[in-house]
Amino acid sequence: MHELGIVFHMIDTLEEVGAENDLTSIARVTLDLGEVTGVLPDYLLDCWRWAADRTELLRGAELDVQKIEAVTVCNACGRTYPTIEHGKTCPHCGSPDTELLRGLEIEIREIAGV
Repeated sequence: MHELGIVFHMIDTLEEVGAENDLTSIARVTLDLGEVTGVLPDYLLDCWRWAADRTELLRGAELDVQKIEAVTVCNACGRTYPTIEHGKTCPHCGSPDTELLRGLEIEIREIAGV
């Protein structure tokens, strides 16, 4: 379960940001989560609740997970398409010469203090 490791890393980051900004409590954290990260949002939320409540700064803080849809670009025809629906083969020209543009993000977007 790498969700717990991600949560621990987030908490470390949030504690650093909290210290730098003299925050005593964080009420809400918004996280951008790419749909092809392999992270399961339900597990992530369970891990968050367990770990965040063990810190003074994050006790009771909500985690708002925003899904970032995966998008791939075809290097042959230059068009983009939804990755989940079509995989690594371009639905426009059939080329396998593609690259993932987005969908692997795990980024803290917003922190709301109390």
